[in-house]
Amino acid sequence: MKSIQFLSSVMLVLALNSCKENKTEVSETLAISEPETEVLEPKTTLSKEFNDYWYNGEAEITSYKLEQARYGEMRDGKAVLVFVTEDFLPEIQVKADNYSKKNTPVLKLNATKNFNTGIYPYSIMQSTFYPVSNNQHALKISASVQEWCGHVYTQLNNRNEFEIMSHSYFQSEADESFKLEKNWTENELWVKLRVDPKSLPVGSLKIIPSFEFLRLRHQPTKAYNASVSNENSIYTIFYPELNRTLKINFNPNFPYDILGWEETTPSGYGASAKTLTTKATKLESIKSAYWSKNNNADEGLRETLKLE
Repeated sequence: MKSIQFLSSVMLVLALNSCKENKTEVSETLAISEPETEVLEPKTTLSKEFNDYWYNGEAEITSYKLEQARYGEMRDGKAVLVFVTEDFLPEIQVKADNYSKKNTPVLKLNATKNFNTGIYPYSIMQSTFYPVSNNQHALKISASVQEWCGHVYTQLNNRNEFEIMSHSYFQSEADESFKLEKNWTENELWVKLRVDPKSLPVGSLKIIPSFEFLRLRHQPTKAYNASVSNENSIYTIFYPELNRTLKINFNPNFPYDILGWEETTPSGYGASAKTLTTKATKLESIKSAYWSKNNNADEGLRETLKLE
């Protein structure tokens, strides 16, 4: 699916200025960027049960037992998926402070992982902003990985092309800024599943793998060939070049909740590398306006989610 955001040159320059590009880069952008008419697929008709579930002022929070492969060994941890609807500003691509008909309604996924590798901890978070219209690519994706050696951050903005910005403490990765042709992204497929699993793409595709995987395995951020199927409520993506398989197990009935997932890929480096399978198994799920649950008395909700 090809999707091109309709933006004025001025708004594009403002967006790029927010990334602190210099005047020369902005001038070059003005010279090559022209407004184009976005070609979209038909919008998904949202059902009453979708609106009742996702537009009741609460987020869906689901916890998972995590068995994470890292450095050739398995690590115990916790994962959390937080789905919530928001109004999104399509030009500057951030959450809107106020409602407007010009905003783009999105279903946002904040996916977190926490686990230890020996003495030091890992904390991973990925955010995906996907239009509930279900007729274009995610408008924005970001991912951060923190551990005691340092932290890395990657962000994708969906404009005329995919604009990628990446920062890393590794010399070989350092600070990068580049553009990619639009393709499916693994991150957005998790959210597309929650809107309508029957709309998920299948067959031989090109997909940009999850930013978490790309950063942990130090792989180039680009689209890779993938073989994709959706059978028996398991969405499977196999990347031959990466020797990686992702399986997402979901409820075939609304609200299509994610029951767990498996990711099989080489883990470790050199002679110690081996093929291992990361697994996430659902623990509990609640609906909550969690942003208002910030008192000490609200910590009991973490026990409900089996995060304590």
